[in-house]
This record gives sequence, C-alpha cells and structure tokens, in this order.
Amino acid sequence: MPVLLPTGHFGTAVWLGRVPLAKPPQLASTPEARLMLRFSGVEGEAHSGLTRPACSRVAQQYARGTPIANTRQLTLMAAEDLAAMAAAMGIAALDPGLMGASVVLEGIADFCHLPPGSRLQADSGATLVVDMENRPCKLPSRGIEALHPGKGALLLAAAKGRRGITAWVEAEGVLELGARLRLHVPDQPVWAHLGAARRG
Repeated sequence: MPVLLPTGHFGTAVWLGRVPLAKPPQLASTPEARLMLRFSGVEGEAHSGLTRPACSRVAQQYARGTPIANTRQLTLMAAEDLAAMAAAMGIAALDPGLMGASVVLEGIADFCHLPPGSRLQADSGATLVVDMENRPCKLPSRGIEALHPGKGALLLAAAKGRRGITAWVEAEGVLELGARLRLHVPDQPVWAHLGAARRG
C-alpha cells in the first residue's frame, strides 16, 4: 500500500549551487547550471558522502564526531524565504551562495515546515528526501557582513523559520535549473503526543 501522497504542489529550481571541496572547508556555495545527484549527495561536493561526523544539531544523541548516516547532503531553501530574509535585513537581495544553498526552489509555501520524510521528485527521477528544518546559525554572517556592512548581525533573527531544510538523495538523477520538483507527503497523521514531547 502506498504511503506517500503525490500533491499538486511543485517547486521550480531557480538556483543551484555546490560547496567546493576545499581546505580549510568553506560554507559558501558557487552557482551551477546542473547538479548530478548520487546516493552520496551532490557529485564532487563538500557535503557529499553516505556518512558524516555528528555535529551540534545531534549533540543529545551522539558525541561530536561520531560517524552517522548523512541526512544533510543538501541544503534546500525557498526563494520566497530568501526574499523575506533580505527584506528583514534591509538589503535588496540575499545571495543563496552565502547561505551555502544547494537548491533554491520557488512555489512551495511554508517550505521550512514540510513534513520530514516528504519527497521532492524531479522529472529526471532525481528524488530528495526531506530530513528536517535547518536552523539558523552564525556561520554565513561573515560573508554577508563583507558584502553588506552592518547587516551580518541581523541574520539570525531574519533567518528564523526561513533557513530552509536539509535533505538526502533517495534516487539518483540530474537536476537542472528550471526543473520542477513535485512534493510527495507521508499520509501518516501527526503523532498525538508531539506537543507533550516538545514541552517535556
């Protein structure tokens, strides 16, 4: 029995990026016309790999550096959220590369709160699985400050609820600029005890 429901919601890829393999590691991504998505992530990208070292986001589950499955292969953001962040910071536009974005999609409302486990599927067959909301951090502030003096410190507040989501590759394929990705959501209802668990 199918457990994922195809929806009438589509996102159009309006920006693609790759974080280069570099030492020391860098956050910023560079624009690309196409990405080859492999099971390990974006081919030739700094965040690719089937595993990754545990970071602060899973500090209550693992000691830092513990090898875990890499569900943070890509950073997806909404064009609408980037525009709202720029407006909140008082700048004309925010370069997705400064945020380390892999894919910027346009057309899916409330993008950061897509249900974990949802799929985003392109016509090429390339399919991404939503991990969870990507929380704001200070790391992009330095690049923003360099381009927009006095604005870097505004990032954390502007990015709250707008930083995008993390995702991993379930089916390989090419993703090109202009590609449409269809949203598929789990038919599972929300866990009845979620509110209590969050308060606890």
